[in-house]
Amino acid sequence: MIHRKTPEEIEKIAAAGRILARCHEILRRKARPGVTTAEIDETAERFIRSQNAEPAFKGYRGFPRSICTSPNSMVVHGIPGRYRLRRGDILSIDIGVVYDGWVADAAITHPIGNVTPIARRLLRSTRAALFDAVEQCRPGNRLGDVSHAVQARVEADGFSVIRSLVGHGIGRDMHEDPQIPNFGDPGRGPELEEGMVLAIEPMVNAGDHHVRMGSDNWAVYSSDGSLTAHFEHTVAVTADGPRILTPWHEVAGERGGAAASLAG
Repeated sequence: MIHRKTPEEIEKIAAAGRILARCHEILRRKARPGVTTAEIDETAERFIRSQNAEPAFKGYRGFPRSICTSPNSMVVHGIPGRYRLRRGDILSIDIGVVYDGWVADAAITHPIGNVTPIARRLLRSTRAALFDAVEQCRPGNRLGDVSHAVQARVEADGFSVIRSLVGHGIGRDMHEDPQIPNFGDPGRGPELEEGMVLAIEPMVNAGDHHVRMGSDNWAVYSSDGSLTAHFEHTVAVTADGPRILTPWHEVAGERGGAAASLAG
């Protein structure tokens, strides 16, 4: 069942999203060569709790840390630990925040120093696909329009959308209906209605779309060892169009929606 949110409830998710966006900006500055992913996690938890909020991931289904940190060929669900960032890495940081009982969720993949040309293209394509999908979050559109927007951008750029991992609805719970694949046909699926809140998250491999589970039963990797990227926003469907509730692109000084995602 898809739970539509009232304007007041959307404001509460937005409050969690503002904390999350500020956390992402702090971690963007923290993620430098020589820093461990455990140190990044500790910084995140300290900041989130300082805002009278809670890290949504910690303890969720047994997850042991406050955020997910997934470098290079790791797609998602990386447990922060002893891994020390190196120049040329790319690092997905996925954050969930609970504030006043409402959850926001967003991810960014960061270049660590100078990265390869294919890494730069992968990050640019995945981020652009996210904003293309956000633009489809309007009443009367279909969920397939959102999914297709991701697939069209990614495949046009020569990359592969991961088919076994999906975005999701969000609100009181981290994962609500509907599931949101990153591929599909336009005009299909549930109709988007005012009050829906969606965590849209393109997950993209530089190689083929297959993934494998790591030995810790959390981390997911590209099967062929290729680089992978992950970007995510929590988005409300409103009468005025899509409203991004986790505005990390604004905190980082990027303005202008989809156009911002293509700059640089």
